[in-house]
Amino acid sequence: MAARRELTFLLAEPERRLLRAIAARLPYWVTSDGLTVLGMVGAVGTGVAYALATLSAKWLWAASALLVVNWLGDSLDGTLARLRRAERPRYGYYLDHMVDAFSTAAIGVGIGLSPYVNLGVALAGVVAYLILSINVYLLALSGTSAVVVSVATGAATALVVGMFVMVAVRIGRNLSQLARLEPPPPPLPYRRTAFTAANASTYPAPTSHSA
Repeated sequence: MAARRELTFLLAEPERRLLRAIAARLPYWVTSDGLTVLGMVGAVGTGVAYALATLSAKWLWAASALLVVNWLGDSLDGTLARLRRAERPRYGYYLDHMVDAFSTAAIGVGIGLSPYVNLGVALAGVVAYLILSINVYLLALSGTSAVVVSVATGAATALVVGMFVMVAVRIGRNLSQLARLEPPPPPLPYRRTAFTAANASTYPAPTSHSA
């Protein structure tokens, strides 16, 4: 008996309702395989946009938009198949996980080619994600666990947090290097001057005006 896949993250139920509502309104010519291809295109486009961020930070907006495209294609394909009762469990299971692995690699490489994250760190994140995914797949096939938690969501969250940490570390390192190259000037010495009769002559005496 295969393990039951259950999404338990905070927004799982709202996401499920949203996907069902979208799938119910899709025209008949939209198919699950077509949505899978759309998700792959979104993943490749996201990776390319991240890499192009070396030319301009405006490409990050394109990367964010294409991530939404990837999410729609990747999440809607199975929902649409279940809604139309056109499920192919073995075919869908294999295709879904192969596409997920490809999409993760494409996005990870793109992030590594951007000016914000080191390529080695990004590839390490991809490898860690794939190891966790393989563990989940084997667990599901072995039937040793009743519930398979959505590790993908947790790994994606960790990846995003890691990206922000890397950006913060790089900013701090750059500021430290610039501070060493351009140290702040020493403070001007403070000279306290006593008000004496000698320097009182520098101030003009007040004049009186008679009425």
